Parts: sequence; C-alpha cells; structure tokens
Amino acid sequence: MFSAIARVFRTPDLRNKVLFTLGIIAIYRLGVYIPAPGVDYGNVQQCLALGNTTGGLYQFVNLFSGGALLQVSIFAMGIMPYITASIIVQLLRVVIPRFEELHKEGQSGQSKLTQYTRYLTIALGLLQATTLVSLARSGSLFAGCQYPIVPNDDLIHVLLMIIALTAGTSLIMWLGELVTERGVGNGMSILIFVSIASGFPASMGAIATSQGWGVFALVILIGLVILGLVVFVEQSQRRVPVQYAKRMIGRRTVGGTSTYIPIKVNMAGVIPVIFASSMLALPGTLVQFNMRPDGTLPDWALWVQTHLTGTSPLYMTIYVLLTLFFTYFYVSITFNPDEVSDNMKKYGGFIPGIRAGRPTAEYLQYVLSRITFAGAIYLAFVALIPLVAFVMIGANQNFPFGGTSILIMVGVGLETVKQINAQMQQRHYEGLLR
Repeated sequence: MFSAIARVFRTPDLRNKVLFTLGIIAIYRLGVYIPAPGVDYGNVQQCLALGNTTGGLYQFVNLFSGGALLQVSIFAMGIMPYITASIIVQLLRVVIPRFEELHKEGQSGQSKLTQYTRYLTIALGLLQATTLVSLARSGSLFAGCQYPIVPNDDLIHVLLMIIALTAGTSLIMWLGELVTERGVGNGMSILIFVSIASGFPASMGAIATSQGWGVFALVILIGLVILGLVVFVEQSQRRVPVQYAKRMIGRRTVGGTSTYIPIKVNMAGVIPVIFASSMLALPGTLVQFNMRPDGTLPDWALWVQTHLTGTSPLYMTIYVLLTLFFTYFYVSITFNPDEVSDNMKKYGGFIPGIRAGRPTAEYLQYVLSRITFAGAIYLAFVALIPLVAFVMIGANQNFPFGGTSILIMVGVGLETVKQINAQMQQRHYEGLLR
C-alpha cells in the first residue's frame, strides 16, 4: 500500500493533481473556522460548549458543512445548496421536457444544465443564509444560550452577513469545480467527504469520554462490519448479458461481440437517505420556530418532539418507508428501460432469449424492480444503524457510523481510488490497490 502511494508521488502530473487537491482541502477547512462578519466568535464557542443546538434540519446541514454551520463561519452553508440544486435540476428533467432535451444534447447541453445548477445554488444559498442569520439573531440557533451571537443586528450588519454567507457558498462551489478540473476525483464529492470525515475524531473521542472504552471498542467493531457491508454492496451489480449481431459495413464485418449491462444493487446512491432525512428533519425545525417566549411549546409541537424523533418507533417506520419510496422514485428517473432497449435495437444488440424492442424493455424493468428492492432494503438498514445505536449503546448523536455519512464516504473513497488507478495504469504502473 505504501509503495503504491509512493508511486503516485513519483508520477509528476499525478503528484501535482494530488497536491492541488490537498491544497484546496486545506483552504476549505481553514474557511470553516473564519467567522462571518458581525458574529461574536467567543460567544459562539461559549454556546457550543453548552451543547444545546437547534437540531433537526440544521444539525443535518452541519454534518455536510464540516461543523461550519454551528461555527457560523463564512462557509456555514457548506455544500448543501449545491447538492440540493443538483438534485432539483435532475428531478426537473422529468417535469420540464427542455431539461431532458439538454441532457441528451451531450457536452453543450450538460454545460447549460450546469449553469442552471449554479444559478439555483446561489438562490438557495441566499435563502438558507437569510434563515441562518434570523436564527442567530433570535438566539434560536443555540437553545438556552444567553450569549448574543450577533451583537450588532442592524440592517447593514445583517445584509453583510447574508452576502458573506452566500459568497462563501459560491466560493465552495468554485473550489469543488477546480478540484474536478485540475485535481483528483469529483470536487464536490471530495469536499463532502472531507466535511463528514472531519467530525469523526471528535465523535469517537466523545464516545470514549462519555461511554467508556468498552463502548468505544464496540463502536469500532460495528464500524468495521458496516464498512465491509457497504463496500461489498456498493461494488455488487447484476450483469445483464447483451449480444451484438454481426453487420457488414462496406467490406468489413463489425459486431458479433458480447457485453453486458451493469445494474448496480444500489443505483440510487445516497440520494434516498438524504431526501428521507431532510423531510423528517423539517418537523423538528418547525418546532423551534414555534417555541413560546416562556420556553414552552404548543400541544402539536410536543407531539412532534415525542413521536418524530430518532428514538421513536413511528420515526423509524416513516424513515424506512420514505427511504424505500425515494429509492424506487430516483431509480425510475435515472434508468429508463425503454431508452436502453431502443439504443440496443438501434445498434443490433439483444439479450439472449429475449426479443428486441418491447420485450427487452419489460425484461429490464423486471430485473430493475427486483434489484432495486434489495438496494432499498440495504439503504434502509444502513440508515437505521445510527438510530438503533441511540437506544442500544447510548452513543447518542456522537455515533459516526451509518446512514448518510458512511454511504457518502465509502462511495467517494471507492470512486477516487478508481480514478487514481485509471491514471496510474495509463502510465504502465500497477494500480493503487492490487
């Protein structure tokens, strides 16, 4: 392993890409600790020491910002506006025919969709920044904290904060695109990976301090098992065989080759878990906005706090159902059996034993629905692991393995290693992992 890493740094252009990526990561992590203008950094640290945060959706966003949200830094919004914008643009392909046409136009169409994603990212960043500033001004961001986060909350300071936070989102988006163009791997994915991984040491340390070394060792063991499971499933696929008939083009015979259509067990990736987590985090966030001046809550808010939290059976049931639903929904819009069948027929391809055309599309749909069911159950299982840990080992929110975080980290790690392998093998070297 160490010799393989040494070969990476002995290859000049690959070494430059790796060092460039590490430099961008360093800039990104530095921005996490630079407070937004108008924020009292000392008071923020005092409130963080109390440990009472809003939770809900903003605790979820804090995970993707690497802790920048609750630091109220210039990178407080993190990469979430870009993730949300990308998902929205992708879903709009189903609703807006023009978006689907752009998707099929190739590089030029993809460039336009990317531009739309950037504009939507700025708009969402502006909206989320306004909400965050409102929470910070009102004191709702840190429940029970008496230290003022924004001492001067006049209009000029508020506008300056909103502009700075939105600019921070734009800068993160630009840094991610730089990594994609000049570094290693997908830039946005790398930044998400770094954000999530940065919280692991603190989470593990908190578990060791509060629960003891026995629970700490148990969490490590569970983590290794989960990692093995996730890597195995993420690499698993159903290969549908495809045969191409021989054709005469001029005096040459082409075709006659055998290949396959790889259908991954988890085609939806982490998107269903993000959707389900975001939707279930919204009620908890709404509760914070409806707290009375004396600190009490209305009856409906008390019911939400009791039944729609991570430890209640109702919450877990809804979480599983939403994950199953969004898995099928996302796969249905990203893999079109009719389109795949038409492309195969156009180039003389067929599945052995299945007639071309409509029967091929029906067969692909049959295979896809059953593979997706296994993938949906897998996602629901992994998503429930941290919730079960709340109850069984008392790890509370410090439990780092499971759900969105581990799925993203494993997926990004595997994809980055594949890209490094491909570049090393182009130079007649062995891959990074043998």
